[in-house]
Amino acid sequence: MNIITWKNCFRVAVTVFLLFLCIFYWSGISAVISAAFSALSPLFAGLAIAYVINMLMSFFERHYFPKKDRSTFIGKTRRPLCMVGAIVTFIIIIGAVVYLIVPELFLCVKFLVSEIPPLIMKALKSQWIRELLPADIIAQLLSIDWMAHITTIINTVGAGIGGAVNVVVSAVSSVISIVITVFLSVIFSVYLLYSKEKLISQARRITVGYLPRKISSKLAEVFHVLNDSFHKYIVGQCTEALILGVLCTLGMLIFRFPYSGMIGALIGFTALIPVAGAYIGAIVGAVMILTESPVKALLFIVFILVLQQLEGNLIYPRVVGGSIGLPAIWVLAAVTVGGALMGILGIILSVPIAATVYRLIKEALNRREKLSEDSIAENV
Repeated sequence: MNIITWKNCFRVAVTVFLLFLCIFYWSGISAVISAAFSALSPLFAGLAIAYVINMLMSFFERHYFPKKDRSTFIGKTRRPLCMVGAIVTFIIIIGAVVYLIVPELFLCVKFLVSEIPPLIMKALKSQWIRELLPADIIAQLLSIDWMAHITTIINTVGAGIGGAVNVVVSAVSSVISIVITVFLSVIFSVYLLYSKEKLISQARRITVGYLPRKISSKLAEVFHVLNDSFHKYIVGQCTEALILGVLCTLGMLIFRFPYSGMIGALIGFTALIPVAGAYIGAIVGAVMILTESPVKALLFIVFILVLQQLEGNLIYPRVVGGSIGLPAIWVLAAVTVGGALMGILGIILSVPIAATVYRLIKEALNRREKLSEDSIAENV
């Protein structure tokens, strides 16, 4: 039976007062929260960088004299050498993807601008177009300066991109602040990687020391499941993207499609985005191949559809689906909701977060069902 005391009344009054402030002064509170997140953005970025690089560092540490004690010289060099190796590997991977994709993409755009107008004029003069469209419409289409219109479209798109970039840049006070933010993120990530065991121990001591045992144990369980889901998802998604990129490149080389290296790298990179990523890369690849041969572009689309079926039915369920333990329907739901809320970042983060929630609910239900079965067995 709950007893009404001054302490309980004070807690209720404070809660009601805080709710009143949040409702009537939400604009100011949201501004403060936004400023706080902006100030903490280098720490969040550093945490994300450290989490990804830690996977490579842990892999190197498992293979760099793992049985040597830390008191020995080799043991003392394990962490710094593996950390440097992980950072260098990460930079090489990102650099290789950019080197393979960006130059070819610029060449493709340049080629499209120069070749599309002649293709349009050639198509308008073809026999099947003359049979399909009236002569006056064809004459009007032939009189259009397609090069000028395409140049206008390119300039408009460029201006729109430039405007978007200006909006992003204007949100930051200056270029110096951007450099400082990146520098602080990298330094913070290096510190996290070097002292991760100590920081985890300190966080555990704080939660155990200042929170009730039930809450601290529940938080430890949630963070354990969250870390496990993110780790398995990132490793599985990267492995699946690598396999898909290699298979795409090999298939394009066998069938002699152009831009095999660039499109393979692009599809592998976009495959990091769940569900729709590889199709985005396939559309860009088909447009690039279209500049050389419409027939090959059509055959490439057929090849990608077959490869996607192979990947969706054999590779993804074994590499990613089984590792995170999330049914396909919930993956699609998580991607849809995450994309609507946070765009590309939401699509990437939604799957491991949904897998964490799914696993926690499943374990809680299993415990409840087991307790219910035990109580029924005792009563019988």
